[in-house]
Amino acid sequence: MICVRDVTVDYGRGANVVRAVEDVSLDIGRGESLALIGPSGCGKTSLLFAMAGLHRAVSGTIEIDELPVQGPRKEVALILQNAGLLPWKTVLQNANLSLLLNKDYPNKTADAVLENLGLGSVKSRFPAELSEGMKRRVGIARALSTSPSVMLMDEPLASLDTLTKERIQDLFLELWKQHEFCLVLVTHDIEEAAFLGQRVVVLTERPARIKTIVSNPHMGELDYRRTESFMTIVGQLRKALEE
Repeated sequence: MICVRDVTVDYGRGANVVRAVEDVSLDIGRGESLALIGPSGCGKTSLLFAMAGLHRAVSGTIEIDELPVQGPRKEVALILQNAGLLPWKTVLQNANLSLLLNKDYPNKTADAVLENLGLGSVKSRFPAELSEGMKRRVGIARALSTSPSVMLMDEPLASLDTLTKERIQDLFLELWKQHEFCLVLVTHDIEEAAFLGQRVVVLTERPARIKTIVSNPHMGELDYRRTESFMTIVGQLRKALEE
């Protein structure tokens, strides 16, 4: 599904160039969930943006479904740290933005997606009238409206309180199982990575290289957060980050 080969990503030019990612190779299968964790500023987001086609690698290749990534793709959705809602547009109008920008969906709206996410009753409200958790769900609705086969997420739950964060993590898991999209999550939260990643890639300090990949075979099981398997994975990830 996603094939990353020997990818290096730089920012800036000349004397101001900064190497964010160096020589990373990954294969992510169709319908797989993968989490990326590492030290703050190590290059996690740079790698994700390269997959999204928002930043071009200086060397190496990235392919999705065997086609090179040369820019944003309609089958790839991106959810950022901030929900990115336009304050002068309603919930429905914000959720419809991806559809409006895509000529393949001339008559489709995000109404059904909003209903499925429990937002049908607030679709005429504006972002200022919503809780932070609701704002994040509107961002999810916008991403889901085009039925993507790849969902890229850059710390989408940062700054939320623990209970709200866990509720939306549960929602992500449910949506991933329901829609079977390929999910790539960038997070600094070890427990979030362990809860949502079938595999967790631990990156080094910048420039990001792959330090280790931790397999998480019980991810998605009932009450996984409360299991010994979950705590074992959390411990492995913590140890990998601290070494």
